[in-house]
Amino acid sequence: MPLISEIRDFNGFSQKVSRLGLQKLVKKATITLTAFELLIAEEKHANGTKGLRQQIDHGFTELGGWIKVASGGIDWTKQNRRRATIGVEVQVSGRSDMLAVDIMHLKESLVSGEIDVGIIIVPDDTLSRYLTDRTPNLQTAVRHVLHRASDLPVRILAFRHNGIGDPLSKMRTNLGKQST
Repeated sequence: MPLISEIRDFNGFSQKVSRLGLQKLVKKATITLTAFELLIAEEKHANGTKGLRQQIDHGFTELGGWIKVASGGIDWTKQNRRRATIGVEVQVSGRSDMLAVDIMHLKESLVSGEIDVGIIIVPDDTLSRYLTDRTPNLQTAVRHVLHRASDLPVRILAFRHNGIGDPLSKMRTNLGKQST
């Protein structure tokens, strides 16, 4: 199971979660990271991220009741019985500058009242070294939140692999090159 290596809260995240009764949903979002084994090759940029993202998404699907937006919005959302809503952005693949887009989605949804708190899931700084080039990490996520959303109730949830194994497979592009 991946290890939760660091949690960073901004602008009253924990207090708002407690006040709105969102603790169970925060816990369930965290569980998606600890529901599978994550063994990687500890070599710089040796591991792809597509399968990792699929594992996390599968965790949300298995929990049931989480709503996924394919593109243009927050990755996963869910309401509790009090109609308080949590939004989760998963950023484990692609380019680290996509974090800015994820934060924009969270900020728009928080300001409009669509969600009440947001979580950003990223590999920690150690794990990101072993994933494909330009994979986002905790340090990048913190920088983006401080620059764009430090006044909003956001949590950054960073995780790391739980052991050494074969390299995670990389995607093949239509040009035959390997990428994320």
